[in-house]
Amino acid sequence: MEEKNDIDTTLEGNQPAEATPPETVAVPAGANVRLVAGLHATDDVQQIEAPVTWQAYLICAFASFGGIFFGYDSGYINGVTGAKVFVQLIDGPKNPDGTVRTALTSSHNSLVVSILSAGTFFGAIIGGDVADRIGRKWTVIIGCGIYMFGCVIQMITGAGSPLGAIVAGRLIAGIGVGFESAIVILYMSEICPRKVRGALVAGYQFCITIGLLLASCVAYATENRLDSGSYRIPIGIQFAWGIILGGGLLFLPDSPRYFVKRGRLDEATASLCRLRGQPADSEYIQVELAEIVANEEYERAIIPDTGSISSWINCFTGGLWVQKSNLRRVILGTSLQMMQQWTGVNFIFYYSTPFLQSTGAISNSFLISLIFTLVNVCSTPISFYTIERIGRRPLLVWGALGMLICQFIVAIIGVTIGFNKTHNISTDPTTPILRANNISAVNAQIAFIAIFIFFFASTWGPGAWIVIGEIFPLPIRSRGVALSTASNWLWNTIIAVITPYMVGSQYGNLKSSVFFVWGGLCTCAFVYAYFLIPETKGLSLEQVDQMMEESTPRSSTKWVPSRTFASMAGEGFMDKQPKTV
Repeated sequence: MEEKNDIDTTLEGNQPAEATPPETVAVPAGANVRLVAGLHATDDVQQIEAPVTWQAYLICAFASFGGIFFGYDSGYINGVTGAKVFVQLIDGPKNPDGTVRTALTSSHNSLVVSILSAGTFFGAIIGGDVADRIGRKWTVIIGCGIYMFGCVIQMITGAGSPLGAIVAGRLIAGIGVGFESAIVILYMSEICPRKVRGALVAGYQFCITIGLLLASCVAYATENRLDSGSYRIPIGIQFAWGIILGGGLLFLPDSPRYFVKRGRLDEATASLCRLRGQPADSEYIQVELAEIVANEEYERAIIPDTGSISSWINCFTGGLWVQKSNLRRVILGTSLQMMQQWTGVNFIFYYSTPFLQSTGAISNSFLISLIFTLVNVCSTPISFYTIERIGRRPLLVWGALGMLICQFIVAIIGVTIGFNKTHNISTDPTTPILRANNISAVNAQIAFIAIFIFFFASTWGPGAWIVIGEIFPLPIRSRGVALSTASNWLWNTIIAVITPYMVGSQYGNLKSSVFFVWGGLCTCAFVYAYFLIPETKGLSLEQVDQMMEESTPRSSTKWVPSRTFASMAGEGFMDKQPKTV
């Protein structure tokens, strides 16, 4: 039987019997204080949250560790699919023409790489529902267990049907990663202080880059092994991430907004106290909790929750041209994640090794892949500052512009004098050895790919994850974030499936021309960001709801909150709201 999803008469001052209002509290200077749900509330929009403490930083920073799942699982397969032992285990030692096999067939490469994303798509969708039932942190912990089970199956690759084991293991591990990738963003967005929420959620993307870097280092260290360690070592290391994240979360509080949504105010208070480093009788705790309660009541009056199915239906209510509608927000979240995948960044991290090998222009493609990953890692922390100083919207607009310029430059150089222009220096017709005609041109392409990664890592990489965690109202937040994350993985899957056919020598063989495709899609991302992305910098999640109702994306940068939800509740504003969006 589903737990009751009501906060009994919260806005009329009825406190649950077991919770006792504080006897004495310190009132922030200048605040107009009233009672909401037996909690001290204020109409001062600057006093709705406690000052940021190191405790809050550390709790939120640990939650971002989940990004290592995403990054490592996305990155290690790039090295494994390039390992000679793994390639010959899956497809045999010889090509049909008798030459030594050095790469997976396009169909098997596509399957092995993309199956993880297929699992994560379904994991993210399921995780959104689970998170509303059992809580954010327990959903992530369950995801860690599923992930480690998938790793066990991958480890047996080589016994029986090697292709079946690696595909089944990555599919199951993908479901766990889907739980984690959707719900960690939701969890972090709900527990982070508003003034540093963007920077802390950007830490999730930073951990993704750390995961990619670790995967590249492990692949580089094992690439020359001639035994099963060349692929089993990269796979086995995944266990550590599941143990660290799942074990650590056991000691952290769940989201106070989840507890409010379930009507468990005592647990919400205890959770908020731990997150903000304040005692239960602190005015800051009382005021922030009152604001969360008031917003939840306001949103529930507009978006009634009558069960799991109705909650999913609520995600698609409202008009497409209405800024505040649920449908508009879901489309915004899912299309934003789609655009992030359209930038082509995962082409670099999924396929850079086999792609650079196929051009013959680079003698050590693993090293170049490692350099790209280092650029990714070193560029992401820039967003910790810029996302709060400059804002989400400008960062996404200018980041897309920088990316599209780099992609087109790489494409133009490649088709004229770069990657596409090679010659064979081998005297053995069965083993061609290609070399670039113009090494300087190839180096220029590599440099602009690295600059592209810089723009992505400091803008769209963290920016897309931050925005999807902020734009949804509480009644549909878990499902909205889940749908947005599922969109990321869906397009991740699509790109992973089609890319081998785009660049494979026996199929599209686009070589550098593939960067014209990514450049065109980055142009779409630039236009999209300018017209559709709102500015959410410095706002609480409750204020973001208000901003989405009262402004447009292009005017959102000038919007400032003028009153709290608690003050509107005190004025009886809730009773005047329509029951549909």
